[in-house]
Amino acid sequence: MLLTLLAWGALGLDFEVDAGRAAATLGAALLTQWACTRLWRLPRFDPRSALLSGLSLSLLLRADAFWPLPLAAMIAVVSKFAIRRDGKHLFNPSCLAIVVLLACSDEVWVSAGQWGTSALFAFAAAGLGTLVVRRAERSDITWAFLGAWTALLAGRALWLGDPLAIPLHALQNGALLVFAFFMISDPRTIPDSRAGRVLFACGVATAAWGLQFVFYQTNSLLWALAGAAPFVPLIDRLLPGGRHAWTDTATTPVGAAPIAVKQIATAGAPA
Repeated sequence: MLLTLLAWGALGLDFEVDAGRAAATLGAALLTQWACTRLWRLPRFDPRSALLSGLSLSLLLRADAFWPLPLAAMIAVVSKFAIRRDGKHLFNPSCLAIVVLLACSDEVWVSAGQWGTSALFAFAAAGLGTLVVRRAERSDITWAFLGAWTALLAGRALWLGDPLAIPLHALQNGALLVFAFFMISDPRTIPDSRAGRVLFACGVATAAWGLQFVFYQTNSLLWALAGAAPFVPLIDRLLPGGRHAWTDTATTPVGAAPIAVKQIATAGAPA
């Protein structure tokens, strides 16, 4: 699905993504996944999780130079192995890689406006994303986030006396939909319980609203998600729930990608 969005963007929407940069990003993600598989002595190499990270970065991240894109892929994949707590990734890999590079370099940016406001694209992105989050049974966090974000944007417009066309225009953003359907919904980095996920989604939306409209910070959604991630273990402790895991055996190796058969483990069980 992400590959379809990237191909449509590059061929139909004139994204600034050439084949060489996309190939370098995906190649770096796969090579890092293979190296980490060997370093952590996992039983097999699974490329799918690395491909997801590489495609997400290709969709969102832009740079003047060539080097930041493969570096971002390396950061994303390594974080899955190295930054973990209670059997889960602490940060969304793609989100972490983007905010690290944004913080450390002036040569990168997130191309949020590249998508345009086409209703066709909005429906396509929402439809493809819905398939993903429903399959992962974590669609509640996507709808909670979109509901909270919409309410905050509309409330600000009403408070200021602005026409509702302004928040509606802000919602017609492909980058927002990719964030909502493919990033914040990552079942390996969000709270286990439904109440925890709703709380987390509302917290991310509120933090992003504050960063954008109080502190005038660009890319507020990504910063808010990265900043909220360390609170997930606390939310899981206060609001425990069934652990989500995708496995084809009794256990999932560290850094493994989601695969065919879904199991819901009990709270506190290995994921």
